[in-house]
Amino acid sequence: MMVKLELYRIFCEVAKQKSLSKAASILFMTQPAVSQSIMQLERELGLRLFTRTSRGVMLTNEGSMLFEYINSAINLISKGEEKLDEWKNLSSGELKIGVGDTISRCFLLPYLEKFHKAYSNIKLKIINSTTLELCALVKSGEIDIAICNLPIEDPALEIIQAMDIHDIFVCGEAYRDKLLEPMSLEELNHFPLILLEPKSNSRRYVERYFLSKGVTIKPEIELGSHDLLLEFSRINLGISCVIKEFSQEYLKKEILFEVSLEESIPKRSIGICFLKSVSLSPTSAKFVQILKNV
Repeated sequence: MMVKLELYRIFCEVAKQKSLSKAASILFMTQPAVSQSIMQLERELGLRLFTRTSRGVMLTNEGSMLFEYINSAINLISKGEEKLDEWKNLSSGELKIGVGDTISRCFLLPYLEKFHKAYSNIKLKIINSTTLELCALVKSGEIDIAICNLPIEDPALEIIQAMDIHDIFVCGEAYRDKLLEPMSLEELNHFPLILLEPKSNSRRYVERYFLSKGVTIKPEIELGSHDLLLEFSRINLGISCVIKEFSQEYLKKEILFEVSLEESIPKRSIGICFLKSVSLSPTSAKFVQILKNV
């Protein structure tokens, strides 16, 4: 098929130019080579494609019918190659990113803005979901990359750390005086705790840490968003486990106060996830490079 494709390319040029010599000049070939190629194609197809005239060559009826299809196919191939060039040069295409709501708002937005300004022709498709769901979408090919709460243990995924984060507990004014001294995890567990839903990767990380210290965490309220954790603590409904880096506005303005623990929860990271088995597209690779420079 590869040999025949080249013969078809020559055939189309001869048909357009109606001349073996003109086609040879455009194709950077000799006229005998073009003539031999046309004869070879005719032998393989078992049909005569051209008739000679005093002014050059013209298509036979069979040749005209074939030209309609082959010329369309050659044009589509050329168009596909043009699109690939645009894709490689980031002048067109689409980037599908999976990310959680909190990471999207508190971490990702400035990098999306930077990428969009540099490559405005690239369409951005953002999908919000939990870490587990985003990993499944990456593996199914429905998104190119995911920005997730780590740790993630999945041998199918390549993971690059982008930013360190710290899980802390915060309280409102009503609890502030009760939490003046550093306390153990066991003591903290006696207060009304507010955590993310169990399916959250952040929640599971904190739970595992408590269990490693022999404490089973018992939240009174479970919520679906980081913003609600902050707001529920603000109105003194309990003590929330939040990400310190994403709670700075509340902490700096002393709307909320960090609870001092005898043992701080070890830091973890936000990471970029993509399939190990598939090379990143130029668009995805460029965006990952922007994030790696955080």
